[in-house]
Amino acid sequence: MYKGYSISVVIPCYNEEEGVAAVIDRMPDFVDEILVIDNNSSDRTGEVARSKGAKVIFEKRQGYGRAYKTGLRNATGDIIVTMDGDATYPTYAISYLVEVLLIDNLDFISAARIPIHWLHDWNMVQRFFGNIFLTIVVGLLFFIRLRDSQSGMWVFRRQILSKVSVMSDGMPFSEEFKIKAYRHPGIQAREVPIQFKYVERLGASKLNLWDDGVRNLLFLFRLRFPKAGSAGPNLDSVD
Repeated sequence: MYKGYSISVVIPCYNEEEGVAAVIDRMPDFVDEILVIDNNSSDRTGEVARSKGAKVIFEKRQGYGRAYKTGLRNATGDIIVTMDGDATYPTYAISYLVEVLLIDNLDFISAARIPIHWLHDWNMVQRFFGNIFLTIVVGLLFFIRLRDSQSGMWVFRRQILSKVSVMSDGMPFSEEFKIKAYRHPGIQAREVPIQFKYVERLGASKLNLWDDGVRNLLFLFRLRFPKAGSAGPNLDSVD
């Protein structure tokens, strides 16, 4: 509990047995519930997470967004925190992100990553500038001021799930969730910066840099210019 609010942390995982162990070990004591969504892993992700005290939910349908939808539907906390299972997001940031959410009476916070220790790694440099490009596109298409449209760390009140409908079952889930939260008139949203270590992930990256980047870009245009009659399911009603 944090100041009377129960806290759930949702972590989608695909073959993250090394990273998820570190994430859970670093979790603040006030977190009430850790949900690890084992997205059809072939390693010991679920077993390791369960041994660390997390609640493990197996989701056989592959996809980053699909795992998130399952996790968010099962989260019981008043406030939900999301992060990846690769140990790149700082768990110590949860306390001040929740504090900002409560003090400023916000509904949704997206953590804007401030990168450190990445300049010597060309792959991570490409990720950084790819994120900048996608964030610029988000701003141009949806008139939203963001610094980090691809961040996977958010803190929000569980009640907003009934207000946000998300179509994507894949990597675009992250950008779509933010866009719809920011554009909803009944949701108070903001970005708050965090330090982020691009290089120091644990385990192999599952991101296909160019394929996933192009897929995210195309999704933004489909989201901005949908076909007549198309609509995404509400998170609460996802099968």
